[in-house]
Amino acid sequence: MMNSIKQFFKNLGPGLVTGASDDDPSGIATYSQAGAQFGLFTLWTAWITFPLMFAIQEMCARIGITTQKGLISNIKQHYHISIVYFTLLCSIPAIVLNIAADLAAMGATTHLLIPTIPAVLFCLFYSIIILAMLFFFSYQPIAQILKYFCLTLFLYFIVPFMVKQNWPDVLFHSVIPVIQWNKKYFSILVAILGTTISPYLFFWQATMEVEQHRNAKKNRLEPENRLQKMRLDVGSGMLVSNLVMYFIILTTGTILFHHGITHIETVEQAAKALEPLAGKFSYLLFAMGIIGTGLLAIPVFASCISYLITSSFNYKEGLNKKLHQAKLFYFVMTLSILLAIAINFLKISPIKALLYTAILYGISAPPIIFIILLICNNKKIMRENVNGKWANIFGILTFILMSVAALLMLYYI
Repeated sequence: MMNSIKQFFKNLGPGLVTGASDDDPSGIATYSQAGAQFGLFTLWTAWITFPLMFAIQEMCARIGITTQKGLISNIKQHYHISIVYFTLLCSIPAIVLNIAADLAAMGATTHLLIPTIPAVLFCLFYSIIILAMLFFFSYQPIAQILKYFCLTLFLYFIVPFMVKQNWPDVLFHSVIPVIQWNKKYFSILVAILGTTISPYLFFWQATMEVEQHRNAKKNRLEPENRLQKMRLDVGSGMLVSNLVMYFIILTTGTILFHHGITHIETVEQAAKALEPLAGKFSYLLFAMGIIGTGLLAIPVFASCISYLITSSFNYKEGLNKKLHQAKLFYFVMTLSILLAIAINFLKISPIKALLYTAILYGISAPPIIFIILLICNNKKIMRENVNGKWANIFGILTFILMSVAALLMLYYI
């Protein structure tokens, strides 16, 4: 039994890393804001987003497996170059802001633990650690380490069972959407959709499937078996991501909302959600979650930007390459982190920056999803692995839901 469980986790790869990195500090902040502001009213989004996330990420992984090219390389090869530039314009600013917001959150949480050192110095410290990880290790060791960082978020699974709950009410709001027709509600809805169905995840998933294939010394699996393994991997990653999302909203909706903390301005307020479990150590555990998931997610963000740039302009790419083999690739990663550090000198509230990032993702995701649907229905590109009926249904639903939510938010501004 134990051997079977071990083998199961060993076989999980890019999908679990993708799902875990989706619950980065931006995700934690967004879900915490949703619970604090609206109580249990946004719980239903966790189960709605799961099939939508799985559908889009599975498409991206299938593109990587079938074509042995990343998403941006396929767009460049089969569509007009203007679509490549449009994709870069939609993606890169949001990803850089995401890195900045995550670094700010990591710096702020550590600063409160060690107040004698300025938060910005902690941002620099974590940036050096992340760049060292990316410069001196190949993809496989990084993936093996990163996929265990998601365990820091399982604390949120315990807290709701330590306080009195109205479980019929929890069940009701878990399955029945209750819509509030105002700007705040649609802003948080767009943020939830944006931080769960994020454009950077699309590019990362496709590219990592390609890298995993390149790094495999022996790969005797038939294409069908590779697809089955990929779907298990992606499904597991998305399920973990959505369970974490559900329990963070449930925890903050139970603890913060009912104690009058309906708008989170600081990381200290967000940490109070863990007080029933940890008491005076709640902030320490919250800080561990923020720092752990930040170290997990930022390498994904930075390398994703590098893949986008190098693939678009035909430069060598890959985390499996050394610095001298892919100089531009590593230069872009370094530059993206330096830009993120520079943004932190603007002194934007970390919690607000994290939420703004999620909203920006929610606005930029629909056109990229539309492009993914075009690729996955193109037999010239995907051959026998084009979308089936259900993939198209869920893909189109994702596009419509995210587009409508973004338009309603803009309408109520």
